[in-house]
Amino acid sequence: MLAVIGKSENGYIARFERQFNHSVEEVWSWLTDNEKLAKWFNELRVGELREGGFMKFDMGDGNFEKMAITDLKDQSVLEFTWGSDMAVRFELSTEAPGCKLFLIEKIEKITPHTPKDLAGWHVCLDVIKALMEGETIERMEEWKKWYEKYKQAVEKVSPNA
Repeated sequence: MLAVIGKSENGYIARFERQFNHSVEEVWSWLTDNEKLAKWFNELRVGELREGGFMKFDMGDGNFEKMAITDLKDQSVLEFTWGSDMAVRFELSTEAPGCKLFLIEKIEKITPHTPKDLAGWHVCLDVIKALMEGETIERMEEWKKWYEKYKQAVEKVSPNA
């Protein structure tokens, strides 16, 4: 399911939604346990899991970018900055037969890179779900497919991007 992208007071919001057949606790662990996190987003790690703590992004050259955790409610909300102009927010809630996950990306300005990021998050969520089900996904093939769809979706909300 494609993220819903729209304008907001401070730019744009992309809202992804996924239903999992697993408990909130199980899904939460895939967002906050570094061993599991590495399986779906190899460059991302939890530094200090607390509001005011940080996530770390491995730049691949020996450097790390610290991203501040701006909101944290155990088993429910994890929000952190992403660069200087974005934020990423995960929200979990119990919904039979498991839980509902929302990923909300707050985007200050649409750039040519935006559809790449959105396709990346889309595939990451699909990878989490697949891993939890004991399956695998061909990430690059999936990303290419979704990238084209997100390019079109972004052009609809920001034609001059």
